[in-house]
Amino acid sequence: MTTIRVLIVDDQMMVREGFSVLLGAQPDIEVVGEAVDGREAIAQVAALRPDVVLMDIRMPVLNGLEATREIVAADADAKVLVLTTFDLDEYVYQALRAGASGFLLKDASARQLGEAVRVVAAGEALLAPTVTKRLIATFSQAGGPALAGAARPGPQARLDELTERENEVLVLVAQGRSNAEIAQHLVVAESTVKTHVSRILVKLGLRDRTQAAVFAYEARLVTPGG
Repeated sequence: MTTIRVLIVDDQMMVREGFSVLLGAQPDIEVVGEAVDGREAIAQVAALRPDVVLMDIRMPVLNGLEATREIVAADADAKVLVLTTFDLDEYVYQALRAGASGFLLKDASARQLGEAVRVVAAGEALLAPTVTKRLIATFSQAGGPALAGAARPGPQARLDELTERENEVLVLVAQGRSNAEIAQHLVVAESTVKTHVSRILVKLGLRDRTQAAVFAYEARLVTPGG
């Protein structure tokens, strides 16, 4: 069994300890370190090389948004799972733009926490798809800078590079569906879906499924409730 190594970043000791206990009870997850602010998180990531970083947003010294941006800039494969108290926190959306792999509400159960870490570590699906959809849809309507690491030219020109089936897969990814669910919906092999997703990311210049979902909303390929 492969053990997923996790770094917990939060300025509240009770939160860190609580998550550490919950994750420590999972047979395939190991908490390798903790950090109290974004600056310490960056140093710990460099030293410990965790598989997943649980990142709070509102912290002293350096907030989680800036820390996420720096961590992802230093390592494009870094996986940051943003922790938030609110399911419509504008900082969470900015963190997704900065390269975070997803987000999790702080009131998540032990089962949800463990599964969220596994999902982010595997990079296979969005977290809390219904909440993610609402957050992405709300803040994408307000405009703002392009996705971190996103390539030029503009969204519509980049969409033109996708095949009809790739567009279809992108919509399903934005709806929070897993590879298995997409395969069932399209009546194709799961390996075929994985190939489509990989090609979509390459063509759009995106780093993962979360950015693909954000892109789909910003390009109006998917609309709220769609």
